[in-house]
Amino acid sequence: MPTEILMPALSPTMEEGTLAKWHVKEGDKVSSGDILAEIETDKATMEFEAVDEGIMGKIMIAEGTEGVKVNDVIAVLLEEGESAGDISKVPGEARDASAKKADAPAPAPGPRAAAAAPAVAPAKDSSRVFASPLARRIAAEKGLDLAGVSGSGPHGRIVKADVQTAKAGATHAPTTAAAPKAEAPKAATTMATGPSTDAVIKMYDGRPYTEVKLDGMRKTIAARLTEAKQSVPHFYLRRDINLDALMAFRGQLNAQLEGRGVKLSVNDFIIKACALALQQVPDANAVWAGDRTLKFAKSDVAVAVAIEGGLFTPVLRDAEMKSLSALSAEMKDLATRARDRKLAPQEYQGGSFAISNLGMFGIDNFDAIINPPHAAILAVGAGVKKPIVGKDGALAVATIMSVTLSVDHRVIDGALGANLLAAIKDNLENPLTMLA
Repeated sequence: MPTEILMPALSPTMEEGTLAKWHVKEGDKVSSGDILAEIETDKATMEFEAVDEGIMGKIMIAEGTEGVKVNDVIAVLLEEGESAGDISKVPGEARDASAKKADAPAPAPGPRAAAAAPAVAPAKDSSRVFASPLARRIAAEKGLDLAGVSGSGPHGRIVKADVQTAKAGATHAPTTAAAPKAEAPKAATTMATGPSTDAVIKMYDGRPYTEVKLDGMRKTIAARLTEAKQSVPHFYLRRDINLDALMAFRGQLNAQLEGRGVKLSVNDFIIKACALALQQVPDANAVWAGDRTLKFAKSDVAVAVAIEGGLFTPVLRDAEMKSLSALSAEMKDLATRARDRKLAPQEYQGGSFAISNLGMFGIDNFDAIINPPHAAILAVGAGVKKPIVGKDGALAVATIMSVTLSVDHRVIDGALGANLLAAIKDNLENPLTMLA
């Protein structure tokens, strides 16, 4: 029986995507693990793997097509001995995109997503077991009765993964009823209130302009940050940080690490300082989860990376445990792949705290918008030479960096936020302690 290949959900909030490129054409032989296509989401372009083997019978969605809904049929795979004429035998309700959207949950995301599997596994007819040729071959080698294996492929079809995880002699009861419908989280799609598109265009009638179509990333940024600013009760805490000790220490370390090709940035120290501060003030290492907060034992710090048309916030996990050189190398790798839109969803989702550094662009200070469900974000300005009053009361010149901590008042109260910012400041002004 022909096998439908469905549009995968490559992130928990993905509802549609762009079929950027096909790596196979009709008539090509496909093996499990082969790269079938590249899918563009609002955040990245990701490779899509085959979980079955067969012949590519028909490509239903042309490459370059935008707005392909999750679980829409994008291609049909044929078994050995089948022809294009057999495609018409695929159950009609399965080809109905709207029916699939209603009845099928999004498949699990991953760096290379497996082919989407609908929730409904039809009862297996004892006279025929629907299984891929590869699954049949592996089952025969293992002495496995396919009648007792539940299929996770399209329409209950048994695929390679099912027989690999099943044990010989297993008597799993076949699935005969629809699985409970899982309601996948939906991406916010509502833009900010204001004049309608037609009203704005009419306002500028007669003036030359160029319309720029919003891509998925820009739509998501607009929706999420509008929602964040409207629904998260922000408050702001500001401090000036003396960077003189850090700059001197960084210079010494970079001179010693030059032979290893390592060059630490000020941002690397900021990441480390924030990760340690979340350990020093553990009540602030939390996120908002609707009717509760989630408090974390580890410091997973997200760092905003500007890319063409938007930004990513890749997450450095267990940052408090990593050396400065390890954080530096990981951040460089994440930033490079972010700019190429090659990050996997798990690399930019999660974290409890974020850093946005515009100091490198010459910005003295600014207020950042919290990225839910994070409880705080640190906005980092440039280090600037300023006059200060020294401890002895004498005037001096120092490199001062202004930072602003935006805080979600539902999770962190004023005093707790002040303690967190004080810990960050202390770590940066006494950088040697971050190596202890």
